[in-house]
Amino acid sequence: MQPEPIYYYDRYAREMRTEKVFGERWLRLAYDNPVGRFAVWLLIRRRLFSLYYGRRMNRPGSDLLIFKFVEEYGIDVTEFAKSPFDFKTFNEFFHRALKPECRPIAQGVGVAVFPADGRHLAFPDVSRAQGFYVKGAKFTLEDLIGDPKVAARFARGSMLISRLCPSDYHRFHFPVSGIPSEARLVRGSLYSVSPIALRRNIQYLVRNKRFVTVIEAPEFGPVAMVEVGATNVGSIVQSFHPGQAVVKGAEKGMFAFGGSCVITLFAEGRISLDAELVAQSASCVETYARMGDRLGIAASSSTHHGLTGPGWMQ
Repeated sequence: MQPEPIYYYDRYAREMRTEKVFGERWLRLAYDNPVGRFAVWLLIRRRLFSLYYGRRMNRPGSDLLIFKFVEEYGIDVTEFAKSPFDFKTFNEFFHRALKPECRPIAQGVGVAVFPADGRHLAFPDVSRAQGFYVKGAKFTLEDLIGDPKVAARFARGSMLISRLCPSDYHRFHFPVSGIPSEARLVRGSLYSVSPIALRRNIQYLVRNKRFVTVIEAPEFGPVAMVEVGATNVGSIVQSFHPGQAVVKGAEKGMFAFGGSCVITLFAEGRISLDAELVAQSASCVETYARMGDRLGIAASSSTHHGLTGPGWMQ
């Protein structure tokens, strides 16, 4: 029996595409049969396994994997801030910086942007977001955030799930301007966050190690960012300064090797998500979009600034 392909909608080509899943054979072996799932529970989800793999990607000689990876996944080396020949290890290449002009930030005071490159699901009301990877499955904000008081601030708010593939740009950025809190660590395991794994158990998103930051944003109110670790993610590095004002699109941090996930939460009634993105998500289809592109507008902006419709290419 042929495995079910992973489809997503490409926002730029405006067409459905099939995802080339890194390590697909291994992932299906690990998450699609009982023996594999036992191995995941026994070993692969644990921190030592990912630390071991991360250290391998930091060793001299791991740079020999770079050009094969670039070719296989069609990565555009002209976007890199430095030459691909200058990377000393695979991990250095993996969390590479890009030329700023390659990720322009959508302008407008009341405009929020995608925090990362990746495949995105967006829901105007998180309390109704269920079944987006498997029918009937969902998780609670309290489980995700690990603090009932913080979770209550986002009850019935909007949610964006940004899933980063190993071939994606692996730095994450602030979707809005404001004052960020300290990134609070919620300890957990390191399951895969690929659709192959999440279709088996959506709870992996709230069982994995993650960091929670709340940004107090003038136009949007409180905005939470949750960076979720995953199998083979050696580390999640935060590069911002808590309590100091940040501008939309500023770098917040980066993931070391592995597929990862960023979840962004807005308070109820504070954002109008772009219609095209919401429509695809309602059909359980992820949308590919790049960091800095328009995600939506502040609810007040739609009336006060004349911003209506998707308008993401403006």
